[in-house]
Amino acid sequence: MKQAIYTSLGASLLVASLFSAPVFGAENPVPVTVSIKQTGEPISPYIYGQFIEHLGECIYGGIWAEMLQDRKFFYPVTGETPAWDFFKIGDDAFSGAGHPLELLRRSPWMILGNKKLFSMNKDNPYVGAHTPTLDLGDKGMGGIYQERLAVVKGKKYSGRVILSSSGNATVSVRLVWGSGSTQFAVKTFEKLSNEFEKYYFDFTADNTTDNARIEIIASGSGTVKIGTLSLMPSDNIYGFRADTMALLKELNSPVYRWPGGNFVSGYNWRDGIGDPDKRPPRKNPAWTGIEHNDVGLDEFMVFCRELNTEPYIAVNTGAGTPEECAAELEYMNGDATTPMGKMRAENGNPMPYDVKWWAIGNEMYGNWQIGHMTVEKYLEKHQKVVDAMRKVDPNIIGVAVGDLGSGWSKKTLENCSDHMTHLSEHMYWQYNPDIVKHVSRPANEIKWKADGHRKLRQELPALQGKNIRIAMDEWNYWYGPNVFGELGTRYFLDDGLGAAIALHEFYRNSDIYVMANYAQTVNVIGCIKTTKTHAEFESTGLVLKLYRERYGVTPVAVSNVPKPLDMAAALTADQRALTFSVVNPTSEKQDLTLALDGATFGNRAQQWVITGPERRSYNNPGEPRAIDITSSPVSASGKLSVPPLSITLVSYDLK
Repeated sequence: MKQAIYTSLGASLLVASLFSAPVFGAENPVPVTVSIKQTGEPISPYIYGQFIEHLGECIYGGIWAEMLQDRKFFYPVTGETPAWDFFKIGDDAFSGAGHPLELLRRSPWMILGNKKLFSMNKDNPYVGAHTPTLDLGDKGMGGIYQERLAVVKGKKYSGRVILSSSGNATVSVRLVWGSGSTQFAVKTFEKLSNEFEKYYFDFTADNTTDNARIEIIASGSGTVKIGTLSLMPSDNIYGFRADTMALLKELNSPVYRWPGGNFVSGYNWRDGIGDPDKRPPRKNPAWTGIEHNDVGLDEFMVFCRELNTEPYIAVNTGAGTPEECAAELEYMNGDATTPMGKMRAENGNPMPYDVKWWAIGNEMYGNWQIGHMTVEKYLEKHQKVVDAMRKVDPNIIGVAVGDLGSGWSKKTLENCSDHMTHLSEHMYWQYNPDIVKHVSRPANEIKWKADGHRKLRQELPALQGKNIRIAMDEWNYWYGPNVFGELGTRYFLDDGLGAAIALHEFYRNSDIYVMANYAQTVNVIGCIKTTKTHAEFESTGLVLKLYRERYGVTPVAVSNVPKPLDMAAALTADQRALTFSVVNPTSEKQDLTLALDGATFGNRAQQWVITGPERRSYNNPGEPRAIDITSSPVSASGKLSVPPLSITLVSYDLK
């Protein structure tokens, strides 16, 4: 019976996807039948997973609250301008369709006063390759500043600066929000130590501007070294943006994959532990920009704790070694008596984190991947990595790298079925001017992956008796200009319709999919977008939020679905209610009648609708929503009127 739901629903969806001339506006005379007794495997909660990567403005500029660029002086401070250049990644849709974006290309720090007093000292730097140094002589003055900071009137900001001085110097830190003589706040530090020490400050802005600046001004005698500094809104949550975290809590994802993505194949996890101010800044190994290493393993675990979500950590099987992967696992899960567990305890976290989900590499089949190798070489390395990790913790859930279309999945399943729990697949879709094709493509390809894995289960002797399922740990639309930084593409109402249909297809194939991670949560092809002072849900984020909050857990069969609508249904855990959802990609209202097979409607029904004025409507941070969720009671009779260009989810009480 469970197989029947997958077969029948897949066939009905294929017919719908091939239909390119929708019938608009007419009432559908044949009732849509929901067969309560024809059930599928329970929907895994991990279907609502998320993925965040150290790329563009996903972490830094989106989730992390740091306001300063290059706070550890990766780039030498020369005073050269402009620090930001326009840069075109490429002409293809994945790279921004030829539209340039603004990227930091050199130091954003400018020099105040006499440039001859200033140098980048490479002798015993505080962090990184060099330390900004002011040689004041007997009586000098100079400093550095950074502009383009966004502050809000009445909002408090907190920070620290790390300084040392060989003489009798005073350092003033100023937050400037205007050109008037009183348009700033200042904190002054005297009697500085000749050893690096941290000095703290708090400011409250008296104006709202996107071009505030911070200044560090030294005066007096001797030398002054600036180790590093930091500035954040004081309402940050352990270093994370309060506005972004509020939306992430609404999203309520049960699992987050991190730190990559392509990034992980060049990432050394040890760079991201210990005192954040002493962690080295690096060139991002896979993308543009700087990796500040402010967010590492321990910060990620704080992030997961605050969101009440599970961590899913990817290890480096590109440039990394089995020994490094095992050491990372020991840092996370080892007792404090183990070498790495002791290091974790010394960093303030004595109890093991007990992380169970581990991605063994990322997209090693791709020639874009750091450490890319043939499948034969990868299979050998994969087994060595898993063996080394299982010696540390035999209970991990290991997810191997897969790619159905290239044959990588088949070879991995053939040769490594004893060295994995599940297999990763990735899938991205681009824009189609035909809205029906645009919104139905996710379902077609999700089903293709599922059917391909069912076929492999039948063909491969190594899979007999095993239940290795798909972790679709990257999926999304990906196309268009980068509005929100590198790969910060905007999403529209029609993308939200497609995301809802994608969830429907995961439900229809709940026997195969154990996890699905929407990529990449914030800014970078993300369901949340931010400016420096605001955060907002995209259409896709509203879909994920609504379905996570309201959808049932046991999928049931839906038949007689009128073209080109897409429908799905599921019983709640207690089986006292039915959730039914319909995506209408047409420009006309659709009137439906639902018929239940195996139950009768109760007395109450509530609906939630996501829609907007037109197909290409979108939300923008800091502005009123063009797309939102509305809720209202509806008739419990099964009569349903579905708005144009909408996602409608209804909860029916059952008798």
